Amino acid sequence: MARLARGEYPDPRSIQIVHVTSRCVRRAFLCGRDHWSGKDHEHRRQWIRDELEFLASIFGIDFLTYAVMSNHFHVVLRSRPDIVRAWTDEQVARRWLRLCPMRKDANGRPCKPTETELNMLTADFRKMAELRIRLSDISWWMRRLNDKIARKANREDECSGRFWEGRFQAQPLLDEASVLACSVYVDLNPVRAALAETPEESEFTGARDRINDLSRDKGRIRGNRRADKPGRSRVRERSQRRKHSTWMSPLQIDEKQDPVGADASCCGRRASLKGFLSIPLPRYLELLDWTGRQLRRDKRDSIPHDLVPILARLGIEPQGWCELVKKFGHLFKRAAGTAESIRGEAHRRRQNWLQAPGVAYLG
Repeated sequence: MARLARGEYPDPRSIQIVHVTSRCVRRAFLCGRDHWSGKDHEHRRQWIRDELEFLASIFGIDFLTYAVMSNHFHVVLRSRPDIVRAWTDEQVARRWLRLCPMRKDANGRPCKPTETELNMLTADFRKMAELRIRLSDISWWMRRLNDKIARKANREDECSGRFWEGRFQAQPLLDEASVLACSVYVDLNPVRAALAETPEESEFTGARDRINDLSRDKGRIRGNRRADKPGRSRVRERSQRRKHSTWMSPLQIDEKQDPVGADASCCGRRASLKGFLSIPLPRYLELLDWTGRQLRRDKRDSIPHDLVPILARLGIEPQGWCELVKKFGHLFKRAAGTAESIRGEAHRRRQNWLQAPGVAYLG
């Protein structure tokens, strides 16, 4: 990806969905077993997941999905400056002091801020305005994440210097079709890399966390196509009892029933209750499972009839769906989602990925 100017990065003052990738420099291993040194860095996957969950409880940013690979990771984020604007000055100050504490305990954890420390921030109006922007800024999220992981990895490897391959790569997703394709692309990364056979075996992905909660709540996993009662999946996704995925944004969006504002039901584990796709979680997992099977075999099966309307509503040609997911990371270098860019790339490859003049935008 070409290096973007600072001004071209996502604007923290507007709501945007962005696919972000960070890759280790040279042959450094983020996770897994390093074949060159023989060291096993598998435990670093948990480092990243724990840090992502922590940041999701601090920032006014919805966390949509993720995948942690051997030398890079993917995250899909949605900035929510509207949520940050609704926070009081004290809430902003408390969140910031959890992220950048003035004092730490013996274990390195942030100490509870005192009234004096809170007042020092809330009394400075310019500083509070700056902090509100930072708490909805995806660049600040990635700065904190990459810095924390790089320091821990270098300390463990007993070395210093650059750990990440330059700045992170940011790819705005402009419509629902691109959000769906990117989410499936990210969740299927371990399957495409032959690290797992199925989505439920793909550890440290957003799909795996959702599947764990779904199988725990309902006692069923992928491939079960029994009809669910209307709205039941939406309610379960927003339940506080979800053990693995409560810190992530619910998958199914419901503009009419979801309250506008911060999520007060999860003790601050995520920014809001707003979903990001217009399909229920069971249907998404079914589409994910079917797509993963096609990407791992030479002979493709026909797409199930109940999945065709999902793609048709988004203007995606079912026959070109797998090709779009498989090559998503290579097709879009800056922004993904405009019908013209998808249609132009498909035409160049003499394929048909879109069947409608345009696609619906999802804000």
